[in-house]
Amino acid sequence: MTENNNRKLFKYRMLAPLWIAVFIDVLGFTILFPLVGFFSDLFETNAIVIGLIFSVNAMFGFVFGPILSKLSDKYGRKPLLLISQFGTLFAFVLTAFSYTLWMLVIARMIDGMFGGNFPIAKAIISDKVPPKDRGIQMANVGIAHVLASLIGPAIGGFSFTFFGLLGPGLFAAGLTIITIVVTISMLEETWPKEKRLHTHEIKTEVTLKVTENKNALFMLVLWAFHTISFTIIMSSLSFFSVNVLKLSVLDVSFVFMISGIFRAGIRFTLFKPAIKYLGESNAIRVGLAIFFVSFFLIGFSSNVVVIMIIFMFVSFAASITRGPMNSKITQTVSPKIQGKINGLSSGLDSVAQIIGPLAGAFIIVTLPPYWLGIIVALIALPALIMSFQKIEKKKYVPTNNSTNHPRDN
Repeated sequence: MTENNNRKLFKYRMLAPLWIAVFIDVLGFTILFPLVGFFSDLFETNAIVIGLIFSVNAMFGFVFGPILSKLSDKYGRKPLLLISQFGTLFAFVLTAFSYTLWMLVIARMIDGMFGGNFPIAKAIISDKVPPKDRGIQMANVGIAHVLASLIGPAIGGFSFTFFGLLGPGLFAAGLTIITIVVTISMLEETWPKEKRLHTHEIKTEVTLKVTENKNALFMLVLWAFHTISFTIIMSSLSFFSVNVLKLSVLDVSFVFMISGIFRAGIRFTLFKPAIKYLGESNAIRVGLAIFFVSFFLIGFSSNVVVIMIIFMFVSFAASITRGPMNSKITQTVSPKIQGKINGLSSGLDSVAQIIGPLAGAFIIVTLPPYWLGIIVALIALPALIMSFQKIEKKKYVPTNNSTNHPRDN
């Protein structure tokens, strides 16, 4: 057993630079995230306009994310990841110097255009990790979010209070430079030339294995319902804190930071035992059930402490659901088009991010708060119902870089 664990540790050690890069990238995002609710005052507009701007950001991500992922199947993961990171760097710098609303719009467009980091990261995991261990490794993206949420909001709140948008914007840009250095110097290419597809091969494989693959389409639809409901709630949290809870910038940052501490505690104590006890499929069902109840209750809560307790459950649900669901999606297609299937799932995330900020801001500004919970819970319900359908997996075929692993039944 010890020898097997050591072999597994050695095998996945090459992913360490990826986790460093993902963590720093997420940290840059979490620095700005608590500030969104205050942009309406900063740029002298309303919350719905700010929500629309961030929806435009996601719209560009929806268009260009799958393109970057598809190109990574042809040209390799590392070059496209670097292109994405350089685009993110430019977007953060432009955000720092956004003194007008239109500058912020352009910055968000550029950020969306080069927002291929996460689908490419998921493709890298799929390249190196067999289905048996893929759910745990996919969940490491969640760990990056958890760790970043411990310090990112505090950095954003304090730097914004003393330096305006310049402070958090430049700090996030500096972090992105570190990400680029780590990627260039430490990350190995996981999709070598001999495995890459030519353009016509990509088109044929995608047509045959994705659009005609009922299991893949089913999982993508399930993911769509989940990620739309999840994103509406998460993108509305800053607006909710400002408009319903009436919190200041530092207060919102503090709430996000405390929530991050709870998430970290839950992630590092309960995640693995829950997955081991429940199994991936049951963990997904339990998590989606928790999401449904929690989303409903959020709309009826006007107390900060109650909101934070609810988000403890949301954090636990996210830990046991999102990583395993991503793993299930990748297991419905062949290894040759992991970049494409991850691009499609991330494209759905972008659709959710198009809908989320605008829908959340609109509901909070125009309707009583409880409607936020009712509407989002109803969107989350189909995902919960669909999770009880058994999905057939593609058999994992080991490559030269992998040892033989049994299927994750």
